[in-house]
Amino acid sequence: MTAEEMIAERYRLERRLGQGGMSTVRLAFDTNLEREVAVKLLAEHLAEDDNFVSRFRREALAAARLVHPNIVQVFDFGLDDPTGQHYIVMEYVQGRSCAEILREQKILHVDEAIGMISQACRGLEHAHRNGVVHRDVKPGNLLRSDDGVLKLADFGIAKATEQSSITQVGSVLGTAAYLAPEQARGEEAGPAADQYALGVVTYQMLAGRLPYEATSLTELAFKQQRELPPPLDALNPEVTPALAHAVARSMALDSGARFPDALAMGEGLRNGVQGIEPPAAAPGAAESTAATEMLAGTAATELAGTEATRALPRRQPLVPRQSATGQSAPVRPRTPVEARAARRADERERRDRRSGRILRRLILLLALIAVIVVGAVVLSDSLSGNPQLRRVTEQNVQQAIDQVKQFVNDNTK
Repeated sequence: MTAEEMIAERYRLERRLGQGGMSTVRLAFDTNLEREVAVKLLAEHLAEDDNFVSRFRREALAAARLVHPNIVQVFDFGLDDPTGQHYIVMEYVQGRSCAEILREQKILHVDEAIGMISQACRGLEHAHRNGVVHRDVKPGNLLRSDDGVLKLADFGIAKATEQSSITQVGSVLGTAAYLAPEQARGEEAGPAADQYALGVVTYQMLAGRLPYEATSLTELAFKQQRELPPPLDALNPEVTPALAHAVARSMALDSGARFPDALAMGEGLRNGVQGIEPPAAAPGAAESTAATEMLAGTAATELAGTEATRALPRRQPLVPRQSATGQSAPVRPRTPVEARAARRADERERRDRRSGRILRRLILLLALIAVIVVGAVVLSDSLSGNPQLRRVTEQNVQQAIDQVKQFVNDNTK
């Protein structure tokens, strides 16, 4: 054993478990507590960024306080002086990541997929309740142990890199396919962004493909605006329409239209398996989903060095028309002028419908008054033989009703 194989004079490094752009993960043995752990060694280019190191320390402290069965526990972190490497010591999960499972199985059975996602929802809810947002939920960060427990890994790193100089030279954090639209626009990612990413993972597990496949934030944003991902129930016969709707709601482009929290998402998915539709979104929130909604705001941007960000046009909905064969066919998108004219025409039509309803109700009320008058006359004639008729002429409907009531009281027993 050489000095290079030890970290912090305590953790003996063994085989490599995985490697990414920001770190390498190795199996290690904690010589103090005599147990296996996973040690994440941060890449050298991150360790050279003082801003990143400062942010990472704060986020690692927050992640270390998350103790939950569905979250990988952080035990220790720091800088190893002999090697100059920043490290994180974590719980070792003996099993496979969801990325490995998807590579092997392509498509998961509904019960298996929703069982894992439900556990991830519980882990996210615990983190969100403690003020920690993951920001990089993807299959590689979902680990399933050999006994079936799913755990979320890698809390903290995405936040730490978010505003470091590393990102300012064009690095794209996470995998673009799992980024929520608000993240692609450069906005602060909150709990709803984690829900969107987990919705994409759910879609991938059940469909065997991503809803949108892109290599950059710009391409992803364009596809989100212009393409409709196939409904899950059309790709997988095991998926009920209710489950497809629940997954689509978790991926709503408007963050306010998603589930109120991660626990509600898990419940909505489990209910969807039973054919129970997800509840409506909160009042005022757009009900459109990733399959039907335009990106809010002007558009998404891609970080690319010092290049100025570019605004993307909003997607105009396709309006169906009848073709010569009677089939419905898409026509060109409406221009802004045509869209405004259509909205004004819809508003006029709604006002006309309201006026028609009021007129019909007034006619019905007058007819009811006439029936009452005729009935009162007939009844009073049969009882007394001498009804005291009089003309009722009132401009106000309520006054006319009062006059008729008085006439009935005067001429009936």
